[in-house]
Amino acid sequence: MKVAFLGLGVMGFPMAGHLAVRGGHQVTVYNRTPAKAQAWVEKYGNASAPTPAEAARDADIVFACVGNDDDLRSVTTGPQGAFSGMKKGAVFVDHTTASAEVARELHEAAGTLGLGFVDAPVSGGQAGAENGALGVMCGGDADVYARVEPVIAHYAKACQLMGPAGAGQLTKMVNQICIAGLVQGLSEGIHFANKAGLDLEKVIGVISKGAAQSWQMENRWKPMQEGKFDFGFAVDWMRKDLGICLETARANGAQLPVTALVDQFYAEVQAMGGRRWDTCSLVARLEKPRN
Repeated sequence: MKVAFLGLGVMGFPMAGHLAVRGGHQVTVYNRTPAKAQAWVEKYGNASAPTPAEAARDADIVFACVGNDDDLRSVTTGPQGAFSGMKKGAVFVDHTTASAEVARELHEAAGTLGLGFVDAPVSGGQAGAENGALGVMCGGDADVYARVEPVIAHYAKACQLMGPAGAGQLTKMVNQICIAGLVQGLSEGIHFANKAGLDLEKVIGVISKGAAQSWQMENRWKPMQEGKFDFGFAVDWMRKDLGICLETARANGAQLPVTALVDQFYAEVQAMGGRRWDTCSLVARLEKPRN
């Protein structure tokens, strides 16, 4: 199959690689910084293009994983956007974590052009992308989803249609809401254990086998204890995601008091210089000396 991939960040770079290596597809990539696209071609072969429209030309499926709503609009409906280069009947699959509103907007725009559109945000972080083990939550039309699901499977361990356009993004919001509370709880638990003089490795060894177990605990307790945060999913991106959650909650009437509080804790981490730190850096604000 001929496919395109737009956006080669820490997630998109390996995801596009899986399409070429595991899937054996003919892949054309585009990245706002051409050097990253060239690095991808040097690693995986295939081709790059200077614009989203050229990357998307004649592709059966166009994938994207960019930063936010405006970035997504830029690579789809903007000047030289992918929609202008896609053939009728092709499908655009968006892996960006964005708003449900932009997903519905682009689903409608794609439909008027005879294109399919699936919002398909992912969970699993950089490691999940590199290992081809992401969770993918999708919104869109069932027949369109059925066409793209076997291709998404090259980098997913789970992929599910959640409902109509926007449902994938709403599900990703639930994901981020749950993670925010988990990471804060884990931060407080580690902070408390250290203050109590406990052997944290033994503590985690016991409680991770019981009801407190979580992916965050098993994968993040050690860097949290060691204060090593220069990896993973950046605080800046988490605040972007939580901002979308809180804005959506204001519109639909959901109450998110813990999410709002943790968002402000992440603002403190940003002020500490942790804009690009992994989200587990929440623990750093608890260890910071207090006046």
